[in-house]
Amino acid sequence: MEKIIVPIDFSEHSEHALKAAAALARKNKTEIIVLNMLEMSDIMLTATGGDQKEKALFFHKLAEQELKLFLKKDYLKHIKITPIIKQFKVFTEVNEVALKHHADLVVMGSHGVTGVKELVIGSNTERVVRSSNIPVLVVKNELASVDFKNVVFACDFSKETIKAYINVLKMFNDAKITIVYVNLPNDRFRSSDEIEQSAKDFFMTADGHLKQMQNFHCISDYTPESGILNFSKKIGADIIAIPTHGRKGIAHFLEGSIGEDIANHASLPVMTFKV
Repeated sequence: MEKIIVPIDFSEHSEHALKAAAALARKNKTEIIVLNMLEMSDIMLTATGGDQKEKALFFHKLAEQELKLFLKKDYLKHIKITPIIKQFKVFTEVNEVALKHHADLVVMGSHGVTGVKELVIGSNTERVVRSSNIPVLVVKNELASVDFKNVVFACDFSKETIKAYINVLKMFNDAKITIVYVNLPNDRFRSSDEIEQSAKDFFMTADGHLKQMQNFHCISDYTPESGILNFSKKIGADIIAIPTHGRKGIAHFLEGSIGEDIANHASLPVMTFKV
């Protein structure tokens, strides 16, 4: 890991993310790119004619001053920090910045959203999770440690999630990784023998051996989300790792994304991996 990108809005939750990124940066000797999203689309709604450029410059300078003050933290000392202010229309463009600067991880704070607000507009964190091509670590609270020793990886054993599984093994190479499959009481219900065979096929393809079968658990619950969250709580997990399809448009509206839901609702840190 060489670069971590942290989108901030100067809130308490974005500072939680920045502190987590700082701890990771110290551990891995990496650079932090601090990204302030200056959403000029809202500002420009009231600007006309020649006033637009002047007004945009004013808000950009104001953001520079606020960012400079925000980054005067003791926990950032001796860490390479690159501040960036971008004038964006949508939060999904964080992915473009991450790819341009060859970032390895996005760390983002979130308070989560629920109910009608979640259904209609979602959250900025959800948009980043949905669009990011690199892993996204979502934190809700200030973390006591980023030494994640007990990791839950939620998986359906499909071939498309093999890459995410391999990336989880690399990301948490010194941790205990427990793989969980949630069996549901609907048309996706599978017998124990079917699930066990899928797990064996998955591990043989990904690892070339079946050593991880000892860390595999199949549980039953009414939804994937409740199963993953309940299991993670039961075993005292430090973090949940989960693949996400990053569905967009009508498919996302109708089907949703388990990865995005977990990132929104879990109290634990969640790391998503795009498949």
